[in-house]
Amino acid sequence: MTAGPPARARRPGSVRGGMLLRHLAALAVTAFALLPIVFVLSAALNPLGTLDSTTVLPAGAGLGNARKLFATTHFWTWYRNSVTVSALTAALSLAVSALGAYAFSRHRFRGRRAGLVGLLVIQAFPQFLAIVPLYAVFSVISDNWPAFGLNSVWGVTLLYIGGQVGVNTWLMKGFFDSIPRELDDAMLIDGCTHHQAFRRVILPLAAPVLAISALLVFIATINEFLIASVFLTGDGQRTLAVGLYGLIAGERNSSFGMFAVGTLLTAVPTVLLFQFLQRYIVHGLTAGSVKG
Repeated sequence: MTAGPPARARRPGSVRGGMLLRHLAALAVTAFALLPIVFVLSAALNPLGTLDSTTVLPAGAGLGNARKLFATTHFWTWYRNSVTVSALTAALSLAVSALGAYAFSRHRFRGRRAGLVGLLVIQAFPQFLAIVPLYAVFSVISDNWPAFGLNSVWGVTLLYIGGQVGVNTWLMKGFFDSIPRELDDAMLIDGCTHHQAFRRVILPLAAPVLAISALLVFIATINEFLIASVFLTGDGQRTLAVGLYGLIAGERNSSFGMFAVGTLLTAVPTVLLFQFLQRYIVHGLTAGSVKG
């Protein structure tokens, strides 16, 4: 066999040109992503606190908007309500979804296929479409159990859980299906129950999908506005999204600085949760190997 023509070596100039283009593209994408953050940070530090006076480098930057926000509003109450509702929704929806996904993945029972299809069809319709019947149901609940009715943290948490269980169940079921059933069978042969197999085998191996699901639910809940604005009307029960919207609902220009401070502080719980769950995602991807 005759050898083909030698591969043509790449010219140093073309290599440098390609690297330069990639670096320029990366810088452009980074600038595009950071521009909104810089604008909101500038508005938060702007002493005038108005939208039309916001510049990239505001003159006399300070923390006046933050002090005004804390002194004149129920910001920390809204903050506590948002974190509480988001954490409860993430934890409880994760527990319910994991149990449902395990049942759909590992067991065969009558109505299994119909249940899966039903969950999928329900997710095609936004939860807000049922806001009128939901409001009527929770009005009746308020008369008998006020703690779980309208204008209560627990009531809106139950609403959010109902909206998140379906999509999380499908997401976890797909991940559970990828875990070999032989691991469950080995645990059952050793005398473990289904509950012990679920807790000791499935959950540790499913750490990545559990962490991702918790993070997505937390982000969706802490930023949710439509349902919270209908079910939480009292100033002491509002979440951050509803409370901060009230600052710019009337005169948008005058309170924009306080609004910017609130939006920056809203991102803090999400960033902290991501940093906390990141190690579980990495650990779940690398752990779980089976001894031979």
